[in-house]
Amino acid sequence: MSDATRTGRPLAGLADPGTFLPAAAKGGGLLLLLAAAIAFPLVYTNPSVTLYGVFALIYVTSATGWNIFSGNSGYISLGQAVFYGSGAYALAIAARDWNIQGTTAFALLPLGGVVGALIAVPFGLVALRVRRHTFIVITIAIFFIFQLMAFNLWFTGGSSGLDAPFLNWPAATFNNPFYYIALALTVGSIAIAWLIRRSRFGLQLRAIRDDEDRARGLGVKAMRVKLAAFVISGAITGLIGAVWCYFIGQAEPQTAFNPLFDLTLVLMAFFGGYGSISGPVLGALIIEPLSLWLSTQPAFSGSVSQIMLGGVFLIVVLFLPRGIIPTGGELITRFRTRGRPAVSPAAAGVSPGKALPANPPATPPANPPVSSGGAR
Repeated sequence: MSDATRTGRPLAGLADPGTFLPAAAKGGGLLLLLAAAIAFPLVYTNPSVTLYGVFALIYVTSATGWNIFSGNSGYISLGQAVFYGSGAYALAIAARDWNIQGTTAFALLPLGGVVGALIAVPFGLVALRVRRHTFIVITIAIFFIFQLMAFNLWFTGGSSGLDAPFLNWPAATFNNPFYYIALALTVGSIAIAWLIRRSRFGLQLRAIRDDEDRARGLGVKAMRVKLAAFVISGAITGLIGAVWCYFIGQAEPQTAFNPLFDLTLVLMAFFGGYGSISGPVLGALIIEPLSLWLSTQPAFSGSVSQIMLGGVFLIVVLFLPRGIIPTGGELITRFRTRGRPAVSPAAAGVSPGKALPANPPATPPANPPVSSGGAR
């Protein structure tokens, strides 16, 4: 009889094949999702449908960039539109001043990310000196400063904004190049979020989220870590803002610096699962197409769709505070472990071949109890 058969346990050097199944299933599922995303504009060739796909991917990237900082650190930022609008204006201003036209402007897209990262440095040095609630107020104030600058500075075009380079492409396939660019940025931002999540840097961010004072006491350079995450978030958001500007063909203060942009990102993150990698992705893929569809319906025109999104946010905060993915994961775990003991026999130190006695013998205490009146 082998050692594994006698002990009832697998040998230390042999892994249970079942442990590899979840990882393989996840990897296969991700490959299927990626293949479906690549094939989407080839299957659904209607420009109205691919338009939904482009905007959904833009918001997936933006929400992922927001989550890299806010989801990991616990600092809720309502100033992401600063990076988004700055990246958009960076592309439009550079194309105008350098007289860049046509597809050559695609080379300017990284400029949006650089501008977003550069703005995040002084922004973060000012805002990250305070704690969470005050940080929210400061991000809102800085956002309105940038919006007013876009309205009033001469080089931003004032309230009329700026036009992006014109692309003379067929309308039937106009969205496809932007779809694949947005898809590449989405995959890249999710990969960055995954790497941060599994790194020491991500562990330090989550330590700050749980207890910043204790994290500082353990040697975490809180300001440096928060600022680095803020800069990464700003770079991703600025880059996708430049893509958005080139796609719609213009940058205006009221759309590039839109306060609803920040609120939408927060709703997407909380709806899918705040602090997780897949949560903002799922939230953006649900909320942005839904918002676009509502805006095309006469019954939900104007501010009705915004009121409905606000109601959805309240419902999520009240009844699904952890989001769809964490809550769904808990329900699946409860269903799978229903009827099983809370502690497995192996964890309790009992071999599989033995059963616990129904009535174990009582063990006399080492020291007899003393009455409240003291020793007699």
